[in-house]
Amino acid sequence: MTHPIQLQGQSFQMHFSGALFWVEKSMLLISDVHLGKISHFRKYGAAVPQQAIQQNFDTLNTVVEFFTPKTITFMGDLFHSSLNSEWALFEDWVRSKKLEIILVSGNHDIISPLKYEAIHIKVISELVSDSFLLTHHPEERDGFFNFSGHIHPAIKLSGLGRQSVRLPCFYKTESQMILPAFGEFTGNYTLEPCDGCEVFALLSDSVLPVPIKELKKKRYNRK
Repeated sequence: MTHPIQLQGQSFQMHFSGALFWVEKSMLLISDVHLGKISHFRKYGAAVPQQAIQQNFDTLNTVVEFFTPKTITFMGDLFHSSLNSEWALFEDWVRSKKLEIILVSGNHDIISPLKYEAIHIKVISELVSDSFLLTHHPEERDGFFNFSGHIHPAIKLSGLGRQSVRLPCFYKTESQMILPAFGEFTGNYTLEPCDGCEVFALLSDSVLPVPIKELKKKRYNRK
């Protein structure tokens, strides 16, 4: 269900939902929920199941109940579009939680910060805590380890023959970790494994370390 990792002397737990729990801070990091996206696309005729809307809130409830954090930091693209019917559901969800909520704003967060402040959500452009920098877009800054989202990272795994599967993943380099998209109906972007990176794929209710050396070897042998 979770996979532990140590970063800069701090303890973190990667959850199969795509959330990351910072143990010492009791902080839950979640990126790219894209609430409102399903209703936005349904409005324009896309055949997206209505129940997918509730799935986002069910998953949020599951991960909050599992970790019982003191703080949730949404790392951008919390709400995909302008206000629609999902905003009322989000307000109800926020009011049901007795914890601090922070939004590190992303490129899709176009709703006025006043709407968030009215339900006691703090909106900021970035969060610096100890030697960690939390942003929406991946960023490199000397002296900091960066947590970000935006990319919706995925990894392509190949089996025998032409079989392959693409899985969302946590993608870590020496100074950065990109979180997978948390929300339903978000899509993914396949990243190539780099030298020295670590990849943790999400499969069902598991977080699986991907052996990068073997993955790169298989791709080399196919050329």
